[in-house]
Amino acid sequence: MSVYSMTGYASVQSSNAQAASETEPSRDTSSRLGIEIRSVNSRFLDLAFRLPDELRQAEPALRELLTGQLKRGKVELRVSLETGLSGSLRAPSSITLQRLGSLEDTIKSWLPQAAPLSVADVLRIATNEDKKPHDHSEELLKLTRQAVSELMAAREREGARLTLMLLDRTAQLRTLAASAVPMVPKLVEQQKTRFLERWKEALALGSNSVLPEIAQDRALTEATAFAIRIDVAEEITRLVSHLDEIDRLLASGGELGKRLDFLIQELHREANTLGSKSASLELTRVSVDMKVLIEQIREQVQNIE
Repeated sequence: MSVYSMTGYASVQSSNAQAASETEPSRDTSSRLGIEIRSVNSRFLDLAFRLPDELRQAEPALRELLTGQLKRGKVELRVSLETGLSGSLRAPSSITLQRLGSLEDTIKSWLPQAAPLSVADVLRIATNEDKKPHDHSEELLKLTRQAVSELMAAREREGARLTLMLLDRTAQLRTLAASAVPMVPKLVEQQKTRFLERWKEALALGSNSVLPEIAQDRALTEATAFAIRIDVAEEITRLVSHLDEIDRLLASGGELGKRLDFLIQELHREANTLGSKSASLELTRVSVDMKVLIEQIREQVQNIE
C-alpha cells in the first residue's frame, strides 16, 4: 500500500450544453459545473462544503462519497455552477405575448399609473419562463469522484516524497546511534585511568596506609559505577528498534500517521535520556543532533494520513 499525505489539491470542470430543439433552433442552454477540492492535515476527518443553493440537496451524497475515500484531513469541497444562454434569443411565442398583454391590461385597470412593459421586460420575462430546472446531481457526483481520484493521486505523490525524506532522516539517526556506541567504553576507560591516577597521588601524599591493591580495587569499583551511570546501550537499542518499526510502517503504507506520531514521541524520549546520561561533549552533540532530526521527522509525520 502507498503512504498518503493529508495535503493535496484537485480541480475539475465539466461543460454540459443542451442541444437546441427543433422548435427552438436558435436557442441553446448551457451549464458549467466546477469542482475544487483541497485538503490539509488534521487529527480527524473534517469535511466542509461550499455549494450553490441549487445543489444543497446533494451534500449527504457528497459526504458519503468523501468519507468512503478519505480517512484523515481537513477537506474543503467547493462547487461552482454557471448557467446561461448562448446563441441569439428566439422571439416570444404568440401565447406568451397574449398572456403578457392580458396581464398588463388587468394591471392598468387597477393601477392606471403603472408603466407599460418595455421590449426588454418582455424578453426577460419570456426567457425566465422558458428556463427549465436541470438536475445536476448525477453529473455532480460523477465529477466529484473524478476530483477525489485526482486528489488521492496528489496525496499519494506527496506521501511518496515524505516517505523518502523520513527514510533519509531515520538513516541519519542510525548513523548517529552507531557513532554513540563506541563512545561509552572509551569514556569508561578514560575515567578508570583518572581514578587510578588520583589514588596514586593520594597514596603519595598520605601515610601509605592503604595498600596499592586496595587502591586499585577501589578505582575499579568507582570506574564500574561510573560505567553503569553513563551506559546508554539500552537507550540505543530501543531507539534503533523504534527506527526499525518506522521503516517497516513506511514500507507497508496505509493509514499510519497516528502510529508514527507515537513512535516519534518514543524516539524523543530516548534521545533525551541519552543526553541526560552524557558524560562528554561528543555524546551531548550526538543527543542534540538526534533531537534536531527527530523534530524534523515529527513535523512531516503530522502531514501523513
